[in-house]
Amino acid sequence: MLIKITYSFIQESPSNDVSTISNLRAADLAAVIQDLAPKRRVEVARALDDERLADVLQEMDEAERVALLAELEGERAADVLGEMDPDDAADLLREIGEERAQALIELMEPEDAEDVLRLMTYEDYSAGGMMTTEPIVLTADSTVAEALSRVRLSEVAPGLASQVFVCRQPLETPTGKYLGVAHVQRLLREPPSSLVSGVLDTSLTPIGPAAPLGQVARYFATYNLVALPVVDENDHLIGAVTIDDVIDHMLPADWRENELDEEG
Repeated sequence: MLIKITYSFIQESPSNDVSTISNLRAADLAAVIQDLAPKRRVEVARALDDERLADVLQEMDEAERVALLAELEGERAADVLGEMDPDDAADLLREIGEERAQALIELMEPEDAEDVLRLMTYEDYSAGGMMTTEPIVLTADSTVAEALSRVRLSEVAPGLASQVFVCRQPLETPTGKYLGVAHVQRLLREPPSSLVSGVLDTSLTPIGPAAPLGQVARYFATYNLVALPVVDENDHLIGAVTIDDVIDHMLPADWRENELDEEG
């Protein structure tokens, strides 16, 4: 009901302030924006800050987000892509055409562009294509307190906050050798000064980046996972797949549109 009221308010009164929709969840705001007239849709998108617009684009249908990104100036589009999760940014760049994608990559910050380019080398419906390159990574001599402080950060997605991946240096993906995972539920039962190496789960076998969607989905279902480590041939952690990414790829491409039709 709130979405319908908000949509009507914005559609009928283009002068209304964007603060009207500031409290909507990203998925709900994406639904509102997709139903606006094209001109108004662009006005609202341009009024949102980079981080908020990035969150919204990640929740939009493929065709709609491609069209909206095309309306943004090059620098602004690159800044928004830099705020997106690397896997979502890579997906969007695959959708907009090689020439436009290359131009935007050149405008992105080098560090952001490096992660996105790496992800674009993998098939979309593979572990590598679905993973994020920004999981929480710590060394074995980190304390439980350090691990819990990382998962508490507001910018960490719930799926990634469920566990901490433990590796040798360097800690930026691709990391040093992957050692195991420390689950938050276990961390909460340990003294803050103890080391994560003492609660390390080494029984969870990582998956390779070429693993297809079906294999990844079965792995999640078999072991009741929220996130899954992805390693290269040298056992370096290169990313993590979260359950929300698996579900997104298993649903039909127009699932968001169908959901709105059912609500209407």
